[in-house]
Amino acid sequence: MRVASLLPSATETLFALGVEPVGVSHSCDHPPAVHGLLTLTSTVVDHEGRSAGEVDAQMRSVEGAVYDLAVDRLADLEADLVVTQATCDVCAVDASEVRAAVASLDPEPELVTLDPHSFADVLGDVERLGAAVEKRAAAAAVSSRLSARVDRLRKRATDAVADAGRPRTAVLDWTDPPIRAGHWVRDMVDIAGGDPSFQPAGASEPVAWADVCAYDPEVLVVVPCGFELDRAVEAVADLRGRPGWSDLTAVANDRVYAVDGNALVNRPSHRLVASLEAVFGCVHPEHAETTTAGRRVERIDGRRSVDPR
Repeated sequence: MRVASLLPSATETLFALGVEPVGVSHSCDHPPAVHGLLTLTSTVVDHEGRSAGEVDAQMRSVEGAVYDLAVDRLADLEADLVVTQATCDVCAVDASEVRAAVASLDPEPELVTLDPHSFADVLGDVERLGAAVEKRAAAAAVSSRLSARVDRLRKRATDAVADAGRPRTAVLDWTDPPIRAGHWVRDMVDIAGGDPSFQPAGASEPVAWADVCAYDPEVLVVVPCGFELDRAVEAVADLRGRPGWSDLTAVANDRVYAVDGNALVNRPSHRLVASLEAVFGCVHPEHAETTTAGRRVERIDGRRSVDPR
């Protein structure tokens, strides 16, 4: 089956199911085998080397579409299936644009639009995508392994909460302006044994810095969407200069974490389980196993970066 994937999370899951797409988005960067595949999308926003504030200013200044779909390239691929998303309006080509493009093709490929809003939705999409690409057995095997990892983590989290309670946890997926992470993140904090009340039940949303200070997180996780770890560390500087930073309990206790937001937390692929494990390592580090996130998480104090464990 010839599959075109227009979002990184779907591309990652397709490879996990043993399917190599014939075309991908410009944001697809995992696994390494994705490099060299035909790119079907582009953006007018220049993210490279830009601060969170600069990226936000660019996004706000765009008139029209932020992302473009090369319909001619898509047509040349003669794909049987196109995978897109409807979860986030600022993360990929607009779903309505993709529907129109697919409808214009002859023959018209099947269209699968992923729209996860919870942790369970994301895991469920593994089998949904597996069915769409006729890889049901592979999807069932992947889902079984993921469920086993989540079950192990839930047990550790139960022990951690019994030992230390649920620390007030705040997860920001942008820093300038501050945005609190939504969708599946509230579930992840809850499963990881943190207090999830700061995270919205719906989409990510801007949050007043005064509200962050009022919540006074005991654990602050900064995971800017699209930023790798070094840029996530730099993004924490956007918060350091704000009034009340030094008074936050998380800052006073060296419980501020920068996380690679390009690979973890923000992408709703099968790797969200690795993201959950990373979040657990931030919320209850004394109960966490050696993280599978590797050098994708860094603990930060008010002056310098330190080892996450």
